[in-house]
Amino acid sequence: MMVLTARRLTAELGAWRAAGPAYGALADRIRLLTLDGRIPLDTRLPAERELAAELGISRTTVTAAYARLREAGYLHSTRGSGSVVAIPGRGRPVEGIEARTTTTLDFSKAALPAAPQVAQAALRAAQALPAYLSGTGYDTLGLPRLRQALADRYTAKGVPTDPKNIMVTLGAQHAISLITKTFLSRTDIALVEAPSYPHAYDALRLKARKLVTVTVDPRRGWDHDGLLQAFRGARPALAYVMPDFHNPTGAVMPAGQRELLMDLATCHDSLVIADETTADLRIDGAAGAPLAAYGPAILVGSMGKTVWGGLRIGWIRAQSEEISRLEQARYAQDLGTPILEQLIALELLAEYDEILRFRRVQLTEGRSHVEALFRANFPTWDVPHVVGGLCTWVNIGEPVSSRLALAARDGGLPIGAGPRFGLGGAFERFLRLPLCYPAEETSLAVEILADAWRRVEPSRAVGTEFKPALV
Repeated sequence: MMVLTARRLTAELGAWRAAGPAYGALADRIRLLTLDGRIPLDTRLPAERELAAELGISRTTVTAAYARLREAGYLHSTRGSGSVVAIPGRGRPVEGIEARTTTTLDFSKAALPAAPQVAQAALRAAQALPAYLSGTGYDTLGLPRLRQALADRYTAKGVPTDPKNIMVTLGAQHAISLITKTFLSRTDIALVEAPSYPHAYDALRLKARKLVTVTVDPRRGWDHDGLLQAFRGARPALAYVMPDFHNPTGAVMPAGQRELLMDLATCHDSLVIADETTADLRIDGAAGAPLAAYGPAILVGSMGKTVWGGLRIGWIRAQSEEISRLEQARYAQDLGTPILEQLIALELLAEYDEILRFRRVQLTEGRSHVEALFRANFPTWDVPHVVGGLCTWVNIGEPVSSRLALAARDGGLPIGAGPRFGLGGAFERFLRLPLCYPAEETSLAVEILADAWRRVEPSRAVGTEFKPALV
């Protein structure tokens, strides 16, 4: 069982105080941290006395907050185990405000349904499977044909690649986790973007001693001075970046900054991971050349965002020596990628450009609908115009993102609060909006969010974690 210290919980809570009773505000913030995954299920919370001392509040307030969470089903207590996090239920159908439709809305995920080609590709792959059944089925590197096809795509992008530079993984998250476990030690510092993909934070925290950040802004991009200072001051052993259609901001790293990043990494002997899971999802912009064109970056790709999240196929492009180390490390956690899924991926790569054209149409329509609806219904919000990717990073103007997300969830709309994508409670003025949902669902989401916005009463908010110099 994971045990959450009072200090760590306090950092995650950020500026949790709001109008109304303190115990209610504390309970609500812990509930949101649980619902969006920042506190994993079955985690033991700190003792009431310890948390009260760390927060500088009375033990009675913490006791009342924990009691409220227990009553709602978000905590359970057993003798000797303390207060353990739970979730009472999930995935319930949601009634629209005017009962026009019943659907399951979840804007906490920026993901598309399966591309139309998936079903037929799966059938063709199943027909090809018998040719592989005489083998053991254990495959830690990937099918040679699939590795060749992936290598060819990189070569076509201007990065000459051999199949020996490719490992097929169980999705991008598996790839990121495997890389960090292989190349990071517990004394190392890792550089991350802020905001960024939260599950990358999760993977890096398991190995790195400390995470240092460089900020990314939807319009200004990566903080140039911050990048220089982070490398020169922290000397990170590893840097994780998403240079193309960044999640959640949609930003694209310019060529000069890619060159600077790789020069700094080479100078300070830092390993760079470039997460390219959204790099092919251009709308009317263009991704830059792969980071490996500027130096020996490790590239991570996936079909999870372009094709379907249910197809757990990802890959790593790296130096052959690094691939060998990754293969040896992989045996400790899994024994390879399923053959059938690799065959499906191979079929889909033959149609990949067609799939990407289809996604471009979907995302163009989704972006137009999101921009029009949110600018009409939330005129004070700043909705950036992104040129690719699955989401946009909206400045809501008030430090109430967590409260708004919780109110929206209570209305039936899970949505990603800003602090979910940062460290230490930052980004309370921001909300991640996905561009990838059908117009009807987006319209219903706007109604729920508008109702939540009215109930949050931003003018009464207390405290802020947002610091203008950081964003």
